Amino acid sequence: MKRKSIRHYGIASFINQETGGGMLLILATIVALFWANSSFYPSYHHLWYGLKAGFTWGDFKLIGSLHHWINDGLMALFFFTVGLEIKREIIGGELSSLKKASLPIMAAIGGMVVPAVVYTLVVINKPELLHGWGVPMATDIAFALGLLAMLGKRVNINLKIFLTALAIADDLGAILVIAIFYTDTINYTELITAAVFMVVLVVANFAGVRRTLFYAVVGLSGVWLSFLYSGVHATIAGVLVALTIPARTKIDEEAYLSKLGRLLQKFRKENPNGNPLLTKGQAHVVEEIDSLNDAAQTPLQKLEHFLHPITTYFILPVFALSNAGVRVEGNIFDLMFHPIAIGIILGLILGKFIGISLFSRLMVKLKWASLPEGVSWKQIYGVALLAGIGFTMSIFISELAFSDEAFKQIAKVGILTASVLAGILGLIWLAATSEKSVGAAEK
Repeated sequence: MKRKSIRHYGIASFINQETGGGMLLILATIVALFWANSSFYPSYHHLWYGLKAGFTWGDFKLIGSLHHWINDGLMALFFFTVGLEIKREIIGGELSSLKKASLPIMAAIGGMVVPAVVYTLVVINKPELLHGWGVPMATDIAFALGLLAMLGKRVNINLKIFLTALAIADDLGAILVIAIFYTDTINYTELITAAVFMVVLVVANFAGVRRTLFYAVVGLSGVWLSFLYSGVHATIAGVLVALTIPARTKIDEEAYLSKLGRLLQKFRKENPNGNPLLTKGQAHVVEEIDSLNDAAQTPLQKLEHFLHPITTYFILPVFALSNAGVRVEGNIFDLMFHPIAIGIILGLILGKFIGISLFSRLMVKLKWASLPEGVSWKQIYGVALLAGIGFTMSIFISELAFSDEAFKQIAKVGILTASVLAGILGLIWLAATSEKSVGAAEK
């Protein structure tokens, strides 16, 4: 019972951060859209595309626009955090067993396959547009959870956990799609170099190296830089490095409690100073407790705890601010009814809904999984609608899928339109159905 409450506290904290981040994403998106469609558009374009940053060292040059560094640099850190979340969920979370993982994983697969098929069917007669099939596959976890939080206690924690697990599995699928299908030319020498550094990190993990600085230096200077020049998108390096971060404690629970008890007794026996300062003995005991606490935590969880607020409250809003500024020139309806936009809109709204609902129904029908406690089918359908909010990952994939700037802009119009519609439809559906069904699962 105790372990269950701790687990739920952890996932609740994660969801609360994603919720706040979702609200900030919405604000950043609105600012970007107004900025890009105002008389200040030249400053928007100059800031993200005109300004260059980087460094040179002899013949070595690493220089790019702010937009480039956000998409290849900051987003690599975002994907690193996603990798930590995936590893945590696989080791001890909602993806840690077949019984727990089967429903959200299969729902995520359905929510990726069907949208890709829908998009492909829409643009089947236009081969130059087919490369965008991966755009409607993604779900933006921060946006989706942010909107779900607006319903408050109408939805229970299990529905939020299901959406979180589904979106994390979805992220893993999107990462594989980027790595396999959106890599044009590959420099195998750079990939081999990255592989060597990855071996160093894996060996260090097994050897008991726990200093996060070591993993940061080797991961950045070795794996990330090699991927940057390999042709495979540099953000994949973030996920791979995350998988090498140690997820073991130096001390088990029983030994921790025993040593902590002895140190607390030792602290109590120290005679106090009679003033706010600790005695030398008390300060020594506190240092020992700090070391003991450090040994009882995993580097993976400490890093995730540190990075998650940074990615949620800084990296993703900055990404939205630099990527969501779609300047609409001409008739907005011409853009919305372009085959790219139609494919993305139908893929994210219709494809996601059908894929998640159908695959979830199939898993439960075959008795390979069961609905989360207190969650109804009506609520699953609502989550399937909310999952159509592609935003961050969809915009990111669209930047890789299309080389033509006009196609990128059309894709973003489709993504923003679909995300707004999916959010509205999902909220209305859940608001109308959750109040009556939150207490019991409807079969």
